[in-house]
Amino acid sequence: MMLLACVISAVIGYLMGSINSAILTVKILKHEDIRNFGSGNAGLTNTLRCFGKGCALITLIGDLSKGMIAVLLSQYFGKLLVGADADFYLLGCMAGVAAMLGHMFPLYHGFKGGKGVLVSVSIFPILDWRIFLILIGIFTLVLAISKYVSLASIIATACCPVVTFLVQHFEGKFTSGQILMHVGILCIMAFMIIFMHRSNIQRLIAGTENKIGQKGTRNK
Repeated sequence: MMLLACVISAVIGYLMGSINSAILTVKILKHEDIRNFGSGNAGLTNTLRCFGKGCALITLIGDLSKGMIAVLLSQYFGKLLVGADADFYLLGCMAGVAAMLGHMFPLYHGFKGGKGVLVSVSIFPILDWRIFLILIGIFTLVLAISKYVSLASIIATACCPVVTFLVQHFEGKFTSGQILMHVGILCIMAFMIIFMHRSNIQRLIAGTENKIGQKGTRNK
């Protein structure tokens, strides 16, 4: 039944993740496609640069909410199918990775979405608030020093599996097998997010990446 719960969690996560807040917000409020502006990315940063704080705030709330809801639903079905002994962290990770993939390759928007950072972050307030605070701290520190949102996102993402391993190892709540499974799934998540930032990495190396506060151009 745990396998069935994992499958259901992944399906729920992907369907929730496919609801792209940036695309819907800009389309409804501005009658435009965010993917035709700025960097072409259907995410928070590009929405903020090209369409302002109002659209960005709605996008932020939407992207955070769908990840959290996906995790909560996965845990609900886990309890329903498996009971109190279910690995709720594993189910949440499955839902989170699937939601991130849905955000990157949305079923409802021609499989062209965003980079999945917000969605991946949104699962941790439900799974483990300590990991969430540590990752937010890393992101904020790197952003404050570098002024690059992309660099802060990449470094915080790369730290996610390591932070998870350390927290769970010293906590002693999970078995070694469970920890390795959790970390393995999060490694897949981290790899996908960093891969989606490959153009940002190229611009960072070339010194042409936009810093926070710089306006995006309203064309690709």
